[in-house]
Amino acid sequence: MEKMNRAFEKVKTMVGMDVEDEEQQAAALENSNSFAFMDDFNRNCTLSTTQSMLVFFKPIKFAIAFTLGNLLSLGSTAFLIGPKRQVTMMLDPARIYATAIYIASMIVALFCALYVHNKLLTLLAIILEFGALVWYSLSYIPFARSMVSKIMVSCFDTEF
Repeated sequence: MEKMNRAFEKVKTMVGMDVEDEEQQAAALENSNSFAFMDDFNRNCTLSTTQSMLVFFKPIKFAIAFTLGNLLSLGSTAFLIGPKRQVTMMLDPARIYATAIYIASMIVALFCALYVHNKLLTLLAIILEFGALVWYSLSYIPFARSMVSKIMVSCFDTEF
C-alpha cells in the first residue's frame, strides 16, 4: 500500500499538484540517498592513472588480458548463435580476410606477449589487434567498411 501511495504522489508531482511537506522531505531524502549511492559508486568504479595506463606500463599483461577477452567474445557469440553458424559467418566471402587478419593478430599478440617478451613488439601487436577487431566488427555492418575507408582516404588525402 505504501508503494502505491508513493507512486500516486509521484504522479501528483508530475502533473503539478502540490504534495504535503513531509512527503516532499522524504522524497528529497530518498533522492539525496540515491545521489550519495551514485557518488560512492562512481568513486569506487574509477580507475587510477596506473590502471588506466596499463597498456603502456605493462603491455604484456594487457595483451594477454585483451586477447583472452577477444577470444571470450568470439566464444560468447558462438554460444549465442551456435558454433556452426558462427564459423559460417566468419568464413563468409565478405569477411574472410577480416577474420583471417583478426585471428592472426590475436596469435601475433599472444606470441609477442608470451614468447618474445618484448614490450614494444607487444604494444604494436595490441594496436594491430585492436585495428583488426574494429575492421572485423565493421564487416558485420552493411557498407560500414566502405564508409570508413572513404572517410579515412578523405582525411589523409593530401591533394586539395
